[in-house]
Amino acid sequence: MEKPKTKDRQGIQSIEVGGKLLQALAANGRAMMLRDLAKAAGMPAAKAHRYLVSLIRMGLVEQDQTSGRYDLGSFSLELGLAAMGRLDPVRLATPILEDLCERLGETVALAVWGNHGATVVRLLEAGGPITVALRAGTVLPLASSATGRAFAAFFRSPYLRQLLEVEIKANAEANGTTLAAARREMDGLLSEIRNQGIARASGSYSPGINGFSAPVFNQTGTMVAAITSLGPIGNFASDWDSNIAAAIRQAAQDLSHRLGYHEPGPA
Repeated sequence: MEKPKTKDRQGIQSIEVGGKLLQALAANGRAMMLRDLAKAAGMPAAKAHRYLVSLIRMGLVEQDQTSGRYDLGSFSLELGLAAMGRLDPVRLATPILEDLCERLGETVALAVWGNHGATVVRLLEAGGPITVALRAGTVLPLASSATGRAFAAFFRSPYLRQLLEVEIKANAEANGTTLAAARREMDGLLSEIRNQGIARASGSYSPGINGFSAPVFNQTGTMVAAITSLGPIGNFASDWDSNIAAAIRQAAQDLSHRLGYHEPGPA
Protein backbone atom coordinates (compact mmCIF):
# COMPACT_ATOMS: atom_id res chain seq x y z
CA MET A 1 0.00 0.00 0.00
CA GLU A 2 1.41 3.38 -1.00
CA LYS A 3 2.03 5.72 1.88
CA PRO A 4 0.23 9.07 1.72
CA LYS A 5 2.44 11.95 0.70
CA THR A 6 3.53 14.22 3.51
CA LYS A 7 1.90 17.63 3.26
CA ASP A 8 4.16 20.63 2.86
CA ARG A 9 4.74 22.39 6.14
CA GLN A 10 3.17 25.79 6.47
CA GLY A 11 5.66 28.61 6.25
CA ILE A 12 5.77 32.37 6.09
CA GLN A 13 5.52 33.43 2.48
CA SER A 14 7.03 36.87 3.00
CA ILE A 15 10.26 35.32 4.30
CA GLU A 16 10.41 33.05 1.26
CA VAL A 17 9.89 36.00 -1.07
CA GLY A 18 12.66 37.96 0.65
CA GLY A 19 14.86 34.90 0.38
CA LYS A 20 14.55 35.03 -3.41
CA LEU A 21 16.19 38.46 -3.38
CA LEU A 22 19.04 37.16 -1.22
CA GLN A 23 19.46 34.15 -3.53
CA ALA A 24 19.61 36.45 -6.56
CA LEU A 25 22.30 38.61 -4.95
CA ALA A 26 24.33 35.57 -3.93
CA ALA A 27 24.08 34.01 -7.39
CA ASN A 28 25.02 37.22 -9.22
CA GLY A 29 28.26 37.68 -7.31
CA ARG A 30 28.21 41.48 -7.36
CA ALA A 31 26.03 44.48 -6.48
CA MET A 32 22.86 44.89 -8.58
CA MET A 33 20.51 47.63 -9.67
CA LEU A 34 16.92 47.35 -8.42
CA ARG A 35 15.45 46.51 -11.81
CA ASP A 36 17.97 43.70 -12.42
CA LEU A 37 17.59 42.32 -8.91
CA ALA A 38 13.79 42.34 -9.13
CA LYS A 39 13.91 40.58 -12.52
CA ALA A 40 16.29 37.93 -11.21
CA ALA A 41 14.00 37.31 -8.23
CA GLY A 42 10.91 37.19 -10.45
CA MET A 43 8.94 40.09 -8.96
CA PRO A 44 7.98 43.70 -9.76
CA ALA A 45 10.53 46.35 -8.81
CA ALA A 46 8.10 48.08 -6.41
CA LYS A 47 7.56 44.85 -4.52
CA ALA A 48 11.28 44.09 -4.44
CA HIS A 49 11.98 47.56 -3.04
CA ARG A 50 9.64 47.04 -0.09
CA TYR A 51 11.36 43.80 0.83
CA LEU A 52 14.79 45.32 0.39
CA VAL A 53 13.95 48.05 2.91
CA SER A 54 13.34 45.38 5.56
CA LEU A 55 16.39 43.35 4.54
CA ILE A 56 18.56 46.47 4.85
CA ARG A 57 17.20 47.11 8.36
CA MET A 58 18.24 43.57 9.30
CA GLY A 59 21.71 44.00 7.85
CA LEU A 60 21.15 41.25 5.29
CA VAL A 61 21.35 43.71 2.41
CA GLU A 62 23.11 47.04 1.97
CA GLN A 63 22.74 49.78 -0.62
CA ASP A 64 25.49 51.93 -2.03
CA GLN A 65 24.35 55.51 -1.68
CA THR A 66 26.30 56.66 -4.73
CA SER A 67 25.34 54.02 -7.30
CA GLY A 68 22.09 52.87 -5.70
CA ARG A 69 23.13 49.25 -6.19
CA TYR A 70 22.20 46.58 -3.70
CA ASP A 71 24.53 43.94 -2.28
CA LEU A 72 24.66 41.42 0.56
CA GLY A 73 25.10 43.07 3.95
CA SER A 74 27.29 42.41 6.96
CA PHE A 75 24.78 40.10 8.64
CA SER A 76 24.69 37.92 5.52
CA LEU A 77 28.45 37.60 5.83
CA GLU A 78 28.14 36.63 9.50
CA LEU A 79 25.56 33.97 8.65
CA GLY A 80 27.74 32.58 5.86
CA LEU A 81 30.83 32.40 8.06
CA ALA A 82 28.86 30.77 10.88
CA ALA A 83 27.48 28.14 8.48
CA MET A 84 30.92 27.39 7.05
CA GLY A 85 32.36 27.11 10.56
CA ARG A 86 29.89 24.31 11.28
CA LEU A 87 30.89 22.24 8.27
CA ASP A 88 32.61 19.03 9.35
CA PRO A 89 34.26 17.11 6.48
CA VAL A 90 34.31 13.82 8.42
CA ARG A 91 30.63 14.01 9.40
CA LEU A 92 29.51 15.09 5.94
CA ALA A 93 31.65 12.42 4.29
CA THR A 94 30.03 9.46 6.07
CA PRO A 95 26.97 8.99 3.80
CA ILE A 96 29.10 9.66 0.71
CA LEU A 97 31.63 7.01 1.77
CA GLU A 98 28.88 4.52 2.58
CA ASP A 99 27.33 4.99 -0.85
CA LEU A 100 30.72 4.70 -2.57
CA CYS A 101 31.60 1.52 -0.68
CA GLU A 102 28.28 -0.05 -1.61
CA ARG A 103 28.53 0.88 -5.28
CA LEU A 104 32.16 -0.19 -5.74
CA GLY A 105 32.15 -3.16 -3.39
CA GLU A 106 35.65 -2.10 -2.32
CA THR A 107 37.24 -0.61 0.80
CA VAL A 108 36.93 3.18 0.99
CA ALA A 109 38.57 5.65 3.35
CA LEU A 110 38.72 9.32 4.24
CA ALA A 111 42.07 10.90 5.11
CA VAL A 112 42.98 14.36 6.41
CA TRP A 113 46.28 16.11 6.96
CA GLY A 114 47.39 15.51 10.55
CA ASN A 115 50.44 16.32 12.65
CA HIS A 116 52.41 13.50 11.07
CA GLY A 117 51.06 13.59 7.53
CA ALA A 118 48.17 12.11 5.53
CA THR A 119 46.13 10.29 8.18
CA VAL A 120 43.19 7.91 7.75
CA VAL A 121 40.27 9.05 9.91
CA ARG A 122 37.41 6.97 8.52
CA LEU A 123 37.48 3.50 7.00
CA LEU A 124 34.72 1.36 5.52
CA GLU A 125 35.66 -2.19 4.53
CA ALA A 126 33.76 -3.98 1.80
CA GLY A 127 34.05 -7.33 3.60
CA GLY A 128 35.55 -9.21 0.68
CA PRO A 129 37.97 -12.14 0.81
CA ILE A 130 41.00 -9.82 0.63
CA THR A 131 41.58 -7.49 3.57
CA VAL A 132 43.43 -4.24 2.98
CA ALA A 133 46.02 -3.54 5.69
CA LEU A 134 44.64 -0.17 6.67
CA ARG A 135 42.99 1.25 9.76
CA ALA A 136 41.92 4.57 11.24
CA GLY A 137 44.99 6.43 12.46
CA THR A 138 47.31 5.05 9.77
CA VAL A 139 49.70 7.69 8.40
CA LEU A 140 50.30 7.02 4.71
CA PRO A 141 53.52 7.71 2.79
CA LEU A 142 53.40 10.61 0.37
CA ALA A 143 55.43 9.12 -2.45
CA SER A 144 54.05 5.59 -2.72
CA SER A 145 50.40 5.60 -1.60
CA ALA A 146 47.47 6.96 -3.64
CA THR A 147 46.29 9.00 -0.66
CA GLY A 148 49.74 10.43 0.01
CA ARG A 149 50.18 11.32 -3.65
CA ALA A 150 46.84 13.15 -3.65
CA PHE A 151 48.02 15.30 -0.76
CA ALA A 152 51.44 15.80 -2.36
CA ALA A 153 49.77 17.04 -5.55
CA PHE A 154 47.02 19.26 -4.13
CA PHE A 155 47.78 20.15 -0.49
CA ARG A 156 49.93 23.19 0.24
CA SER A 157 52.19 22.93 3.29
CA PRO A 158 55.90 23.58 3.90
CA TYR A 159 55.91 20.58 6.23
CA LEU A 160 54.54 18.36 3.45
CA ARG A 161 57.38 19.46 1.18
CA GLN A 162 59.89 18.52 3.87
CA LEU A 163 58.33 15.08 4.38
CA LEU A 164 58.16 14.45 0.64
CA GLU A 165 61.81 15.43 0.19
CA VAL A 166 62.81 12.89 2.84
CA GLU A 167 60.89 10.15 1.01
CA ILE A 168 62.33 11.15 -2.37
CA LYS A 169 65.87 10.93 -0.98
CA ALA A 170 65.14 7.51 0.56
CA ASN A 171 63.70 6.23 -2.72
CA ALA A 172 66.71 7.52 -4.67
CA GLU A 173 69.10 5.67 -2.37
CA ALA A 174 67.01 2.47 -2.45
CA ASN A 175 66.75 2.48 -6.25
CA GLY A 176 70.35 3.56 -6.87
CA THR A 177 69.34 6.69 -8.77
CA THR A 178 70.42 10.29 -8.37
CA LEU A 179 68.41 12.67 -6.22
CA ALA A 180 67.83 14.93 -9.23
CA ALA A 181 66.37 12.03 -11.24
CA ALA A 182 64.12 11.01 -8.35
CA ARG A 183 62.85 14.58 -8.02
CA ARG A 184 62.12 14.79 -11.74
CA GLU A 185 60.23 11.53 -11.61
CA MET A 186 58.11 12.74 -8.67
CA ASP A 187 57.46 16.11 -10.33
CA GLY A 188 56.22 14.32 -13.45
CA LEU A 189 54.01 12.03 -11.39
CA LEU A 190 52.44 14.92 -9.47
CA SER A 191 51.88 16.88 -12.68
CA GLU A 192 50.00 13.92 -14.17
CA ILE A 193 47.89 13.63 -11.00
CA ARG A 194 46.93 17.32 -11.16
CA ASN A 195 45.94 16.92 -14.82
CA GLN A 196 43.79 13.88 -14.02
CA GLY A 197 42.29 15.33 -10.83
CA ILE A 198 42.95 12.06 -9.01
CA ALA A 199 45.95 10.09 -7.72
CA ARG A 200 46.64 6.38 -8.13
CA ALA A 201 49.06 3.73 -6.92
CA SER A 202 49.48 0.13 -8.02
CA GLY A 203 51.12 -2.25 -5.57
CA SER A 204 53.59 0.38 -4.39
CA TYR A 205 52.23 0.75 -0.86
CA SER A 206 50.47 -2.61 -0.39
CA PRO A 207 51.59 -5.47 -2.67
CA GLY A 208 48.74 -6.71 -4.85
CA ILE A 209 46.57 -3.68 -4.07
CA ASN A 210 45.53 -0.83 -6.39
CA GLY A 211 44.30 2.49 -5.10
CA PHE A 212 42.76 5.73 -6.26
CA SER A 213 42.47 8.89 -4.16
CA ALA A 214 40.75 12.17 -5.03
CA PRO A 215 41.13 15.52 -3.26
CA VAL A 216 38.32 17.25 -1.35
CA PHE A 217 38.31 21.06 -1.23
CA ASN A 218 36.56 23.55 1.05
CA GLN A 219 34.95 26.89 0.21
CA THR A 220 38.33 28.62 -0.10
CA GLY A 221 39.68 26.05 -2.57
CA THR A 222 41.96 24.49 0.07
CA MET A 223 42.34 20.72 0.11
CA VAL A 224 40.96 19.44 3.41
CA ALA A 225 40.65 15.69 2.84
CA ALA A 226 41.05 12.84 0.37
CA ILE A 227 38.59 10.10 -0.54
CA THR A 228 40.37 6.85 -1.30
CA SER A 229 39.33 3.41 -2.48
CA LEU A 230 41.50 0.29 -2.53
CA GLY A 231 41.12 -3.16 -4.00
CA PRO A 232 43.00 -6.22 -5.32
CA ILE A 233 44.83 -5.66 -8.60
CA GLY A 234 42.86 -8.33 -10.46
CA ASN A 235 39.49 -6.75 -9.72
CA PHE A 236 40.35 -3.09 -9.19
CA ALA A 237 41.07 -1.33 -12.50
CA SER A 238 43.79 1.31 -12.33
CA ASP A 239 43.04 3.08 -15.64
CA TRP A 240 42.56 6.84 -15.35
CA ASP A 241 39.24 6.60 -17.20
CA SER A 242 37.91 3.55 -15.34
CA ASN A 243 34.47 3.51 -13.74
CA ILE A 244 36.15 3.21 -10.34
CA ALA A 245 38.20 6.37 -10.90
CA ALA A 246 35.10 8.23 -12.10
CA ALA A 247 33.09 7.18 -9.04
CA ILE A 248 35.83 8.33 -6.64
CA ARG A 249 36.23 11.65 -8.45
CA GLN A 250 32.47 12.19 -8.22
CA ALA A 251 32.36 11.32 -4.52
CA ALA A 252 35.14 13.83 -3.81
CA GLN A 253 33.35 16.48 -5.88
CA ASP A 254 30.09 15.84 -4.02
CA LEU A 255 31.78 16.29 -0.65
CA SER A 256 33.62 19.39 -1.89
CA HIS A 257 30.31 20.94 -2.94
CA ARG A 258 28.84 20.14 0.48
CA LEU A 259 31.77 22.08 1.96
CA GLY A 260 31.04 25.12 -0.19
CA TYR A 261 33.59 24.60 -2.94
CA HIS A 262 32.77 25.85 -6.44
CA GLU A 263 35.03 24.81 -9.28
CA PRO A 264 36.49 27.79 -11.13
CA GLY A 265 35.07 28.34 -14.60
CA PRO A 266 37.15 28.45 -17.79
CA ALA A 267 39.56 31.34 -18.01
